Amino acid sequence: MGLPNRDEMEGKFDQVKGKAKESIGRAIDDPELENEGQVDNSSGKVQEGYGKAKRKVGEAIEDVGEAIKR
Repeated sequence: MGLPNRDEMEGKFDQVKGKAKESIGRAIDDPELENEGQVDNSSGKVQEGYGKAKRKVGEAIEDVGEAIKR
């Protein structure tokens, strides 16, 4: 497994940021902030998933290249 790429890292960050906004929104009874946090969390999950898929495709291409060299 390779190192996480930029999309994966940014996705994780957005998830953490979203969870924090959700918690703060609930604590101060601000539904708008809570909803914003849910959106950040969801988009972070999508971005992380995209990053993982991109990394796996890159690793598969590298594996094929290595197999061809042999």
